[in-house]
Amino acid sequence: MKRTFIFILIAYIVMQLSGLVGAPLLYMLGQNMTDIEPNILINLATGYWIFFSFLVALIVVFFLLRRQKGVLDLPGEKSNAGMAVVWSIAGIFIAFFSQMIAVLIETAIGIEPGSDNTADIISLLSYVPIAAFAIAIFGPILEEIVFRGVIFGWLYRRYNFFISGIVSAIIFAAIHLDFTHILIYTAMGFAFAFLYAKTKRIIVPIIAHIAINSFVVMVQFVFADQIERIMEMNEAAFIILRVLAGGIL
Repeated sequence: MKRTFIFILIAYIVMQLSGLVGAPLLYMLGQNMTDIEPNILINLATGYWIFFSFLVALIVVFFLLRRQKGVLDLPGEKSNAGMAVVWSIAGIFIAFFSQMIAVLIETAIGIEPGSDNTADIISLLSYVPIAAFAIAIFGPILEEIVFRGVIFGWLYRRYNFFISGIVSAIIFAAIHLDFTHILIYTAMGFAFAFLYAKTKRIIVPIIAHIAINSFVVMVQFVFADQIERIMEMNEAAFIILRVLAGGIL
């Protein structure tokens, strides 16, 4: 594996683990400086640390990639700019469709739509709205670079698409530590890998991933009250929106 890839993986892992130290540190500082209730302070510390750690990790990763231009290029010819735009738009629907199919399968086997992991993240946004940038933008960019650009790309240079896509998608799913909904994460990861392999441009799955996460944030946080009223008024809307709201981050 290229040294740049190893450094990117290290930066991502450090970011993921930093919350074990960073959030408690912010909490202790807050205790000394404010009279905010402990449960509120915990959410504030966690939310702000998510925003800060994701932003710093993204800056570090961009710096590493700037020093090694073309390191994420896959073998084969890149799609031209026009086709990249087309696949970026189509990719949003492909990713969204893959998630919906996974949600329907889970529902059919008795798994309720929605996720405790996602619910916790959405809850944090009510305390630290700026963390939405980390969830909807910084996170998807980082995850596409790490799981598609680095892990899938490294596998794709050695194995066929199916093996590379499945393995990288399962790793992507496992890192979210939400094994009840591992099918949804795996389906999304495989869809993003397809977009990357099809176009050879990492920006395409990044756009699709940002769109999916932004949609979930909008549905479950920004317009949650309005959507709940619609679901109460219309049974058909209840079924549709229940599936849509089953999206996870």
